Amino acid sequence: MALLLATASCGTSKRSVRGGASYSSRGGGAPSGRADGWATLDVKLGPGDNRRLYKEIKGWLGTPYKYAGTGKDGADCSGFVMMVYQAVYGKKLQRNSARMYERNCRSIDRGDLCEGDLVFFNNGRGGGINHVGIYLKDGKFAHTSSSRGVMISDLGDAYFAARFFAAGRVD
Repeated sequence: MALLLATASCGTSKRSVRGGASYSSRGGGAPSGRADGWATLDVKLGPGDNRRLYKEIKGWLGTPYKYAGTGKDGADCSGFVMMVYQAVYGKKLQRNSARMYERNCRSIDRGDLCEGDLVFFNNGRGGGINHVGIYLKDGKFAHTSSSRGVMISDLGDAYFAARFFAAGRVD
């Protein structure tokens, strides 16, 4: 079942490709048993959605976690984000999640998140940022889980809500 979602323009400099296509992927690393379409990126895209971003992320779903990896044979969170940003926006980001936030982003309020913004977390190891993902819409974001690989998660999930650190927009 495709999910029709409309989003307002966020006024970012990110290129948006218009169209009503639906992207479906059955990535092996995505959680099973979800019927909302996000686990597999089987969502109906609205006219303001960046099809290129969703297509790129779809191609990464299920990629296994690999520390310091940057390829579809294995990637960590910052490697995944760095490669997607290069492919979709032509922008080179820092290789480390904390440095991405410090050097590539301007801080934004969580309530102002738009498609393509970055979300940062502290997973309890140290006092700063040590995980990053790419915001999609409706509270969903793409990231690399150390146990499940590249997948889609929800900012509202208890695990991520408790570890949310900051949101950033790459200009």
